Amino acid sequence: MSAVTEESVIAECSFCLRPDNEVGTLVAGPGVFICDECVGLCTFVIEGKPPEGGSRLAPWDQVTSPEEVLANLPRVAAAGAQVERNLAGWVLKARAMGVTWARIGETLGMSRQSAWERFSGEE
Repeated sequence: MSAVTEESVIAECSFCLRPDNEVGTLVAGPGVFICDECVGLCTFVIEGKPPEGGSRLAPWDQVTSPEEVLANLPRVAAAGAQVERNLAGWVLKARAMGVTWARIGETLGMSRQSAWERFSGEE
């Protein structure tokens, strides 16, 4: 068996950050991914959901120690970086199909110049 290379990884689960070559199935959404194990965990959580009117808290409001907060920061940053890579990939695909920087910028709610600066790779 050959060693897994960085190039062979297409995407990572946005929840557990495991690469596609380490999970059974990876489902793609618009810039995010979820693996079969995380879907199973989600199903478990949804089935155990509190009755209507139960409290809803943002994930950062559910942690109780600085260590828990700090442990989550690299995972959140990695998920954000993955989304940014995916966005860049979609923009490059649009450019390869002849879409103008003006249209890309408009679609992303930014100027043509801002889109070009962010995604062109040119200085």
